[in-house]
Amino acid sequence: MSFPSLLPMRLRLLAASGALLLAPGLAAAATPAPAPAQPPPGQPREPILRSQTVAPLPGGLDQVLMVNDNNPELITGPGILLSTFPGQGRPVPEAHLDVALAGRFDLFSHHVYAGKPETVDSTLWLAVVAQPRGRQPVQLRLLEGSTSLSQSLDPAMAGAPFLPLPPLLAEGTSAAWAGPGSRVATELLKRQRSPELARSWTLAPDALSTLMVLPLPVRGLDPLLNGRNLQLRLESDGPVSLATLAAFGPNDRPPAPETWAALLDGGLSPKEHEPTPRGAPGRMIYSRVSGVQVGSVWRGTITSPGKSWLSADAAPISWPIASLERGRLGTEQVQTAELKAFYPGTAWAAHGNYGVEYDLTIPLRNPGSQPVQLQLALESPIKTDAPLGGLRFNATPVRSVMFRGPIEVAGLDVTPIPGGGPARASGRRRFHLVQRAGDQSPALGTVTLAPGASRNLRVRLIYPADATPPQVLSLLPVKQSAQQPASSSP
Repeated sequence: MSFPSLLPMRLRLLAASGALLLAPGLAAAATPAPAPAQPPPGQPREPILRSQTVAPLPGGLDQVLMVNDNNPELITGPGILLSTFPGQGRPVPEAHLDVALAGRFDLFSHHVYAGKPETVDSTLWLAVVAQPRGRQPVQLRLLEGSTSLSQSLDPAMAGAPFLPLPPLLAEGTSAAWAGPGSRVATELLKRQRSPELARSWTLAPDALSTLMVLPLPVRGLDPLLNGRNLQLRLESDGPVSLATLAAFGPNDRPPAPETWAALLDGGLSPKEHEPTPRGAPGRMIYSRVSGVQVGSVWRGTITSPGKSWLSADAAPISWPIASLERGRLGTEQVQTAELKAFYPGTAWAAHGNYGVEYDLTIPLRNPGSQPVQLQLALESPIKTDAPLGGLRFNATPVRSVMFRGPIEVAGLDVTPIPGGGPARASGRRRFHLVQRAGDQSPALGTVTLAPGASRNLRVRLIYPADATPPQVLSLLPVKQSAQQPASSSP
């Protein structure tokens, strides 16, 4: 099915939302070539190189399974999106991955619908179904969960349009977001549950249970384009199979319940974006994930070698967030979650770590004899695989958004310092970031340490759907040295 009349606008909206970032490596290819040392007015300037340390991020992913349902992103037909059911005995066995889910597991699901070419009034319905793998009922509990549309005309359904937010926005009395991935990540950081989602389910044996049915409507939208992000933190007291399904139906009510069982006995919804085979040379297409990954949370404590704390004189220093094949920033570290099972023709690893929580602790100490003041920032340097002696950033702003989402930090200086006294640590603070390719981002805040003083920082973020990896977490001296032109080598 094609949408020729909608394609140009749809591509613009998908690019704005991060939805076209099927190959994060393309972001580097799209970076303007270095200009001459003194470019003509209006021409892009040469990227700058910030000399510093870039170190691997300590810690690692846990072993919690995450059902990662993102291929197809643009749904063009009904069918199975992803199924962990056994394929044996089913009419289309290859449509099922046969992975048992028990105890703690997660679901990340992100899809876009562009309507039907023959009408301006249609709804695609998404369902999550589950069934016990044994002959006993299973209790399934939602620990945290959130879902949001890109655009909602119904107050009962959460929506998050792509609003033009500033690069850094401190959260006030109400949350700030732009796009469904941004909203869902924000709500999960706060350990919330969307009112659209039930708290728990009892799954009867030998029966298919429908956990939720969520609409993707385009009625009343111009252009006909909508997206939905859904993320669940689940816990079961027994092994289950789970599937996500797509069906067309009435605009104002879900399809009949028997629709989902029939779809589960059918084939896959059409996939998209064939990946570059693992290890193949040349340009890399990462594709989108349709599989079960190993890893839901990356936990780590950042310290100096051989110490239980990080020395303040290590700054300037950065650590990758969501580093990936051909995007390791010279660290040799790939943080990508491996896939336990996946469909042929889809990504063979969870390249962007979408939906993964990063929970990082930095026990910072000033061992020197002079006070120090450092800045903490999350940044989006120009993607590279080779060590450069630092990080490259664009001197000329570009349009491509690389990160759109929240971050939570505890331990920054309280500002202003009451009475001008010694700096003290703040509690948890949340910020919303919008970063373009090669952005040196505004500081989240400062850390001021007297000689011998210590401060514990904690940084949490959930890698949002509206992002292209990698980013870096940076600890920088407040007074930076002069920057030099970057080498033209990639």
